[in-house]
Amino acid sequence: MSLWNKHAIFEKNSIILLIGVLIVISIGGLVEIMPLFYMKNTIEKVEGVRPYTPLELAGRDIYVREGCYLCHSQMIRALGDEVERYGHYSLAAESMYDHPFQWGSKRNGPDLARVGAKYSDEWHRQHLADPRSVVSASIMPGYPWLARNELDVKHLSDNLRVQQIEGVPYTAEQVENAAIDARAQASEDHPGAKAFGKRYPTAVARNYGGQPGRVTEADALIAYLQMLGTSVDFKIYDEKANIR
Repeated sequence: MSLWNKHAIFEKNSIILLIGVLIVISIGGLVEIMPLFYMKNTIEKVEGVRPYTPLELAGRDIYVREGCYLCHSQMIRALGDEVERYGHYSLAAESMYDHPFQWGSKRNGPDLARVGAKYSDEWHRQHLADPRSVVSASIMPGYPWLARNELDVKHLSDNLRVQQIEGVPYTAEQVENAAIDARAQASEDHPGAKAFGKRYPTAVARNYGGQPGRVTEADALIAYLQMLGTSVDFKIYDEKANIR
């Protein structure tokens, strides 16, 4: 029997074809799934990744509330053109404190996984108020009300407490002082700035929204955007790759 005739069995008999498909899918599924049962952790250990500060967490909630994730993913794939445009490919550890994570395939705008520190706070303020003032071809709608809306900090402790339940390692002190820490991060001269620095040593405190004396939703969102992709020193990974 020729090779063609052997293949014809599957072409002419849908039941046999279906059984064959199920067998192939089952084998592929087992190859993908079974190793996970023998791994203690599916997330690699990466130095530098930390939980969000209360201000950044509030900004992330605003990011989700306004539907930013519908047009911007935070997942850089391990493909040459992706890495060349956006930076080092995304690591699972970078999203270990995201509930839910912002990975995805939908992009009407650029991927934001490495947007932190790429632009100034002023650029972000203008971009949120009037996107076409800084990117002429942008189709993004404006969000000018974020600079007008005071940030509601009353429930930040509750937000951190929920994150604790999800496994994020916030301390009782961080939960209790969430509202104070949010205000402290949005102002360099806040009375609680020193205590905030001790609770979040690598976080940056400054007036993100550009309105001294006020903590707005723009402060929170810009603080969140400015830390994306900044936790990990990817130069270490690039040097290791070059050595190999």
